[in-house]
Amino acid sequence: RRGVMGTGRGYDGGNGVFLLLLVNVVIFVADQWIHLPMMKSLYLNHLHPQWWQWVTAIFCHANWAHLSGNIFFLYVFGKIVEEEEGFFGVWFSYLFTGVGAALASYVMLPKVAGGVLGMGGAATVSLGASGAVFGLFAISVLTKLRFNFRKLLEAVILGQFVIERFLSEAKMAAAVGGVGAGGVNHIAHLAGALVGVALIWGLSKMLPPE
Repeated sequence: RRGVMGTGRGYDGGNGVFLLLLVNVVIFVADQWIHLPMMKSLYLNHLHPQWWQWVTAIFCHANWAHLSGNIFFLYVFGKIVEEEEGFFGVWFSYLFTGVGAALASYVMLPKVAGGVLGMGGAATVSLGASGAVFGLFAISVLTKLRFNFRKLLEAVILGQFVIERFLSEAKMAAAVGGVGAGGVNHIAHLAGALVGVALIWGLSKMLPPE
């Protein structure tokens, strides 16, 4: 069976998700435990962004709690996406939605922090897999939507959780102006989910039906 992304089922036991988890953990150890100075250059600097930071920032985390929550949801929802779309599909989804979330965050944050619209709370840098994880939330649901009772049931079960999380993020973003307590970037979360929806919609229009 060809997946939504045209990659075929291609499920190989979760190697794609395992590699994503490994990269996130290795970078965290190098940054937060070993304290390699170069690791800070991987964060997305909103005042002076470097080209590589759009990708590297989505593998970085500020502390263990930040990493722990993200890798849990990455494992659960990334595995679902990989089961449907294969190794390439889950990696492409993670990178595409993560970079999209980082770009939205950069644009929506205040001008003094590198944004251009003067919206949201102040932040010097952006880091974390949360935007990509929210993208996987959306993609995991949308790839289940087909005329198959089991798939539809899975989509309903996943969808009610994803919608609840999205609406919660939207309320928090509206209440705090984009960035909440502890530097949580709600704009990036919302953007990641919306980019995930846009990705699946766009691919459904470009690729021929099964």
